[in-house]
Amino acid sequence: MVLLGATITMDATAYSPPELAVNIGDTVVWVNNDPFPHTVTSQAGRFDSKSIAPGESWRYKATRKGEYPYICTLHPTMKGMLRVK
Repeated sequence: MVLLGATITMDATAYSPPELAVNIGDTVVWVNNDPFPHTVTSQAGRFDSKSIAPGESWRYKATRKGEYPYICTLHPTMKGMLRVK
């Protein structure tokens, strides 16, 4: 599924949805609904949100095609995948 921009939530120590496909130029917003901080950190170093406090959000504009697996560096079992078409 390709959306024109999208929101990913962080709930119960998980990204939802865990995988998302967007177009180049789309903006993805991650919203932290957990009671503790999280990060959105590309494993290849493409992006890094730093710490996102509870109730806060972080935006990323997709500028390059590819598949970008990411994790929360504070909770490494949290994994996601951003696909840019």
